[in-house]
Amino acid sequence: MLALHVVEAFATAPRQAWDVGALLLATGDALQARFGAVTVRGELSGLTRAASGHFYFTLKDMAGASALLRCAMFRRAASLLDFDARDGQQVELRGRLTVYEARGELQLVVEAMQRLGAGALYEQFLRLKARLEAAGLFDASCKRPIAPWPAALGIVTSTAAAALHDVLAALARRAPHLRVIVYPSPVQGADAPAALVAALRLAATRREVDSLLLVRGGGSLEDLWAFNDESLVRAIVNSPIPVICGVGHESDVTLADLAADLRAATPTAAAELAAPARADALARLDGLADRLQRRVHQQFDTQAQRVDALALRLGAPVHAIAVQRQALAALHERLRLALRHAMAGAAREPGLLAARLQRAMQAQRERQSQRLQAAAQRLAALDPRRVLARGYAWMADAQGRPVLSAHSAHTGDRLAAVWADGTAQVEVLQVQLQDPAPPSTP
Repeated sequence: MLALHVVEAFATAPRQAWDVGALLLATGDALQARFGAVTVRGELSGLTRAASGHFYFTLKDMAGASALLRCAMFRRAASLLDFDARDGQQVELRGRLTVYEARGELQLVVEAMQRLGAGALYEQFLRLKARLEAAGLFDASCKRPIAPWPAALGIVTSTAAAALHDVLAALARRAPHLRVIVYPSPVQGADAPAALVAALRLAATRREVDSLLLVRGGGSLEDLWAFNDESLVRAIVNSPIPVICGVGHESDVTLADLAADLRAATPTAAAELAAPARADALARLDGLADRLQRRVHQQFDTQAQRVDALALRLGAPVHAIAVQRQALAALHERLRLALRHAMAGAAREPGLLAARLQRAMQAQRERQSQRLQAAAQRLAALDPRRVLARGYAWMADAQGRPVLSAHSAHTGDRLAAVWADGTAQVEVLQVQLQDPAPPSTP
C-alpha cells in the first residue's frame, strides 16, 4: 500500500528529487494524518528491555499470518504496565504509526499495552514446563556442583554464533590458561534440538572437560524454541558433566535453563560463572602467601623468645659447673662419713657376733640335753627288764622269737625262759589250753 501510494505520487507530482530523510519524514506525517491513534492486537515476540527502560519488540499476527509489525514502547509508557510483558503473550496495543528513519522501517510507537492472554507457543511452553517439573527434572536436589577450578571447559553452541565470540572473549580475559573445546551445533531451527543432544552426548563420551557451557544469544520465543525441547532437557539432566546454561538475555527463560545445574543470564555470564578470574585467583594466592609468611615470622619470633627464656633460666655455664661441683663435694663428704661409720660398726660386730653365737650354742645344748633326758626316761619306762624284775619271765623259741600265747607252743618244743637275772632252756612236756573267758554282761 505504501509503495503504491509513492508510485502514484511520483506519477502525478512534478519531477523533483527528495532527500531520503525528507521523504521518510513526509511519509510519517502522512501516516499520522491518515491513521492517527490506532489500536492493534497481536502476539509479543522478540521482546527486549533496553538499559534506558525502553521496550522494543515485534507484534505477530494472532491469526497465524506471517505479518510482523515493529514496535517501540518508551520508558514513560513502559513504567505504567501492570504486568510483566513476555514473549508469546497476546496483547492489545494503542499507539501511533511512524517511520523509523534510521532504518526506514514502519514502526508503532506504543503508548499503552493491555494483556489479552498467552499465545499458543507460550501456552505450549507452560504445559511442557509443568509436565517436566512434575517429573522432577527441575528439582534443585539433582543439581551438580560446578568445578571451582576447572582445567578445561566445553562449549556447546554454533560456531557462527556471536555467543561463542562473547564466551571466548570472556574466558581469554578471565582465565587465559584454560583449555577450551567447542562442540559445534546449530542453535536454531528444526534440526537444532537433535544436534544439541548429540553434542552433549559427544562431550559426555569424550569426558575431556570439567564443565559444559550451553550458550546462545538472545532472540524471540520462536528463535529460542530449540532450548525448550524435551529431549534436550533430559539430555542435560542425564549429562555426567555439569552444565551451565546461558541462553538469550536476562529476561529469557528456557526449559534448558531450568534443567541445567547452573543458569546464567547471558553467555558472557556463563563464562564468568564457569571460570574464576585468573587475576582474582592470583590475588588470593598472594594473600595466602602473605598470611603464610607472616605466620612463619610469627612462629620464628615465638621460638626465638622461648630460646631466650631458656637461656636465662640456664644461666652462665661457669655458674652451673660451680653448683655441680658443690653438690659433688657434699656427696663425697657424705660418702666418706658413711664409710667411716660402716667400718667402725664392722670392727665392733665380730665380738658381738661371737657372744651371740656362744649364748645360742649354750641354749641349744641345754635344750638338747633336756630332750635326751626325757627320751631316756621314756625308754627306761618301756624296758622289758624292768617288768621281768617284778618276777615275770618271757618265753622265746629256738630262733629267738617271743612265744606270746600257749597256742604257739607245742609239746616237745625247746624254749628259752628269760628272767631279770638270767635264762634257762626248757622243754615243753605238755600244753594245756584254757577256755576263753566268757564275755562280760553289760
